[in-house]
Amino acid sequence: QVQLAESGGGSVQAGESLRLSCAASTAILHNSMGWFRQAPGKEREGVAAILPSGSMTTYAASVKGRFTISRDNAANTLYLQMNSLKPEDTAVYYCAIGDAFGLSERFYKNWGQGTQVTVSS
Repeated sequence: QVQLAESGGGSVQAGESLRLSCAASTAILHNSMGWFRQAPGKEREGVAAILPSGSMTTYAASVKGRFTISRDNAANTLYLQMNSLKPEDTAVYYCAIGDAFGLSERFYKNWGQGTQVTVSS
């Protein structure tokens, strides 16, 4: 149904910032949304999630204080501001639409294709 398109990935050096965007083809104002990432050889992990209104967010411990998830429902867009990037943040980042709030992959059914983030030391 809804299509998601991530953008904003790229290659940066440690300490730099990136802002990822996820554009949805339809309205998302009633859905929790999340960002996930998967590094080579590792399992996909939840990075950040946000309630439909944006009033509550949750983050993986590894990114708390460095990443900020936000949304613009009028623009059907989800964002992930990533500051103070570290080499261990290198991964393919995916956005997803969920039916519940949290970092568990089982809450999410609709996924984007992903965008590569590479952080060098």
